[in-house]
Amino acid sequence: MQENTIQQPTDASIILTYRCPMRCVMCNIWKNPTRKEEEIQAADLKTLPRLKFINLTGGEPFIREDLPDIVEECYRHTDRIVISTSGWFEEKVIDLAKRFPNIGIRISIEGLSQKNDELRGHQGGFDRGLRTLLTLKQMGLKDIGFGCTVSNNNSADMLSLYELSLSMGMEFATAAFHNSYYFHKDDNQITNREEVCSNFEKLVNMQLKENHPKSWFRAWFNMGLINYIEGGRRMLPCEAGSANFFIDPWGEVYPCNGLEEKYWKQSMGNIHKADFMTIWQSEEAQEVRRKVRCCAKNCWMVGTASPVMHKYIKYPLRWALRNKLRSLQGKPACLDKTWCDVGQDPRQGDLNPNRL
Repeated sequence: MQENTIQQPTDASIILTYRCPMRCVMCNIWKNPTRKEEEIQAADLKTLPRLKFINLTGGEPFIREDLPDIVEECYRHTDRIVISTSGWFEEKVIDLAKRFPNIGIRISIEGLSQKNDELRGHQGGFDRGLRTLLTLKQMGLKDIGFGCTVSNNNSADMLSLYELSLSMGMEFATAAFHNSYYFHKDDNQITNREEVCSNFEKLVNMQLKENHPKSWFRAWFNMGLINYIEGGRRMLPCEAGSANFFIDPWGEVYPCNGLEEKYWKQSMGNIHKADFMTIWQSEEAQEVRRKVRCCAKNCWMVGTASPVMHKYIKYPLRWALRNKLRSLQGKPACLDKTWCDVGQDPRQGDLNPNRL
């Protein structure tokens, strides 16, 4: 992106609250709850531009009593909204889906029953989440599915969840745990890399066997997670703060949710103090983008990976077609975790500056 060119954002993630009933071991949001009276309101989002996609997340979004008002406002700015939730508040999820039948729902489930409840710190969480998904499917919702964050000891359960999602005809989204201001964590580290990467490789090959091209691109994304876990540079550049943005519960606009103080953390501005496009075109936002272009972190999360996968589609497309053919021939995927040179600063996403 040229310094004097400010592109319109396409994707937004809005962190509605840090309040959460879960007690997840890989996330300390629940230890740092926001106060209800401080959290952004629907009216604060009125100056958002037209977007392709909005993700509403938390904490637990359904802890917000005014969530329907926020969803209604967001639909004035996009045609597609996906809410990330634990599924704990079953009735609230169902009631919202009745009012907004096109809504997307991703329920975070970290494994089968015992493993999920262990990792998320709440007995009965798996049952509630699965029951909510089944009810949504019976209601006819299409954009629903699982979201699984892989840590040290649930990668095998990830494969079982994937097979469950296939049998239910639902979406399956993956992540690997990260450290950041958002998760309030700085000690997340996958120590059994070989086991976790092996299970992700199995997932890649399973997804390539599907008939839908969307699954082949997800396989490429999951290869990126293997690359991230192994400590490699991002395969595609990060354009956080250009293609996408995050808004935190206090209205601060950040480029992403992967920032850490020990590297850098800087807001573009606050939507309580200025309308969104004024913030987006400000010198403060430009300074943030300059920092993103040489950010050392090698994060690989869907919020920042998806926009650039669409923008530089020829790279995942070539890999997907080549490896789909290999799959049809009974061959395993070629995990060529190639750094795609599209003119980005080579320092970006490289935690070891001496590597180049």
